[in-house]
Amino acid sequence: MPLSYDADARTITISTERTTYQMRIDDHGYLLHTYYGARAEGDLSYIVTYCDRSGMCGQPYGDADRTFSLDVAPQEYPFQGGGDMRSPLLIVRGPDGTFGCDLRYRAHEIRDGKYGLPGLPAAYSDDASDGAQTLSVSLADERLGLEVELLYGVLPEVDVITRAAVISNAGTGRITVEKAQSACLDMVSGDFDAITLDGRHAMERRVTRRPVANGSVSVGSRRGMSSNQYNPFMVLLDHDASEASGRCWAMSFVYSGGFRAEAERDQFEQTRMQMGLDADLFSYPLEPGERLVAPEVIMTYSGAGLERMSHNLHRCIRRHVCRGPWRDAPRPILLNSWEACYFDFTGDKLVELARKASELGLDMLVMDDGWFGARSDDHRGLGDWKPNMDKLGGTVADLARRVNECGLGFGIWVEPEMVNEDSDLYRAHPDWALTVPGKDPVLGRDQLVLDLSRADVRDNLFEQLSAVLDQGGIEYVKWDYNRSIVDVHSRTATDQGKVLYDYMLGLYDLLERVRTRYPDLLIEGCSAGGGRFDAGMLYYTPQIWTSDNTDARNRLEIQYGTSLAYPCSAMGAHVSACPNEITGRTVPLGARGTVAMGGGAFGYELDLMNLNERACELVRSQVKTYRTIEHLVREGLFYRLTDPKVADVAAWEFVAEDGSEALVCAVVTRVDGYGVANYVVPRGLTPGATYRMVSNGAVFSADALMDMGLPLSVPATPYESFMYRFERVD
Repeated sequence: MPLSYDADARTITISTERTTYQMRIDDHGYLLHTYYGARAEGDLSYIVTYCDRSGMCGQPYGDADRTFSLDVAPQEYPFQGGGDMRSPLLIVRGPDGTFGCDLRYRAHEIRDGKYGLPGLPAAYSDDASDGAQTLSVSLADERLGLEVELLYGVLPEVDVITRAAVISNAGTGRITVEKAQSACLDMVSGDFDAITLDGRHAMERRVTRRPVANGSVSVGSRRGMSSNQYNPFMVLLDHDASEASGRCWAMSFVYSGGFRAEAERDQFEQTRMQMGLDADLFSYPLEPGERLVAPEVIMTYSGAGLERMSHNLHRCIRRHVCRGPWRDAPRPILLNSWEACYFDFTGDKLVELARKASELGLDMLVMDDGWFGARSDDHRGLGDWKPNMDKLGGTVADLARRVNECGLGFGIWVEPEMVNEDSDLYRAHPDWALTVPGKDPVLGRDQLVLDLSRADVRDNLFEQLSAVLDQGGIEYVKWDYNRSIVDVHSRTATDQGKVLYDYMLGLYDLLERVRTRYPDLLIEGCSAGGGRFDAGMLYYTPQIWTSDNTDARNRLEIQYGTSLAYPCSAMGAHVSACPNEITGRTVPLGARGTVAMGGGAFGYELDLMNLNERACELVRSQVKTYRTIEHLVREGLFYRLTDPKVADVAAWEFVAEDGSEALVCAVVTRVDGYGVANYVVPRGLTPGATYRMVSNGAVFSADALMDMGLPLSVPATPYESFMYRFERVD
């Protein structure tokens, strides 16, 4: 079984297919972390050392043993107030306002199945045969009446352990939680790098790798969303770890709001990696009987480099985070109307696009922003989710029927969390927006954020959305969110430090209500592109718009970084017009298609009516090709063959789990005069096997391909692209 307890050693051990995680209850009642790494047996607490490290490291009161200090000891849930001066996971204030607690072990329980978190997204197990188990460890501070339940979920077949914490007030006075994080890993030795996914709007999730020296590497978001700037994901890895070798520990936050991820190297060259809620603008009071849930963190360890780490995370998200009928289903190849029309469209124009899309073999037309209320530009109309029947030439259902008659499905764009001041909703309910009394609000895209911590606001939005969706014919919704939260004030909250957390609970509640009422609806998440690309949103939306930047050259880097943490099946990726609207760059249509097919939610975002016949034939060919490779993109193991930021050729690969098929893709990004030949070296093929190239029947040795590689055409041309599909010869 994945979980076991050794009463003599007082160790609790978690085992997955390739990894072991162990903790120990020490003689003081503290829960110490002893090991997380390659599969191992026995009592591993010998790894922890003890010695007198001077009076600058405090000891528990009444203990004459100066060799023990929480300022040094590796812990499962570090807290402020016990002498550990490193970054804690928990900071609380008691009823009298003083800081500090002292959490000691009380009990633990092992049970079958994976825990859930009411009101919050969390990985799940829906198959008893996968061996999932839950460990619940109870810690308590008797003085405060503070209880903390540490939850560990074990998904052994994907080498994943999840963590969450439930903080409860079992006392008689108010306790205020000032910081609540979910997970940490204390490493007693090692020199490490940290990888984070950083960027900005239209250049999200670029890979940043830096050494963890004394001090800390810290990233996070204060924006009320996980953000375009920093992703809620971190890797701690050996200095020499690469794609295919070295030790890597990863954390991914299953939450879409503010977060903090940190790797800190202390005075004794130990390293702590931690992740959880951001403490800025957070102060959560708990009255007696109340509780706060620190959201889930997904953790995985790989002893075989970043590649296996990503495979573990991809399998976990595909199988245990994404839900519903679209989790394992091919996604429709769609045409989004935004870059074709922006706000300037009519129902007739959309039907014209639908006819053309049908001729080219696409599956769906998505009507983007501008279909409702007085929404003729981005200054007005948000909040009024009533179709503009004059513009559409009828109801949404009428338009959906006309698009269906062209042979296409139909979808719409919404941004329910936002409101314009120039809207009927705001004029009727100005108090529903997050604004600070007496202060001019900060606008973003001329819009304010609605207070989703309020049930009446959520009820109104659900009623408005249902009135549209109940008309029928809508199979897809793009759920957008286009600004940060700046003015953190709810008119109904008694404690404003709760607002950002409660806002996120409200968003999840609204999304769950929509999913429950419309179980077959495909929802794509979006937040100014990739501003909420996180495991929390993937629990409700099985795909997310990867970035507003559709420039193929930039997308190579964006999708490369995204793939470290998230499966390609979750990435929305479209072919758009050139010159690109953001970069002004022109990339051949063939390369744009090759790059976009690297995402599991493939489509187009341009005016098909402007394409000449040659371009139309290429689109038909791309659509036909994608249908033959879609299963590999959605379900296959993903290999990053080169780093597009530094390589002359950006190359990647999908391999079937059983090794029976492979797809190798490449785009030439740099060409020099009389340049050398470029070779792409696949990985993950079956050693000793032979593979046949589907396009021409040529047969190759898998071992030779994985050793010397496959030569590309010489001489290369800028943005020349290649897609080679192989089948194993059995």
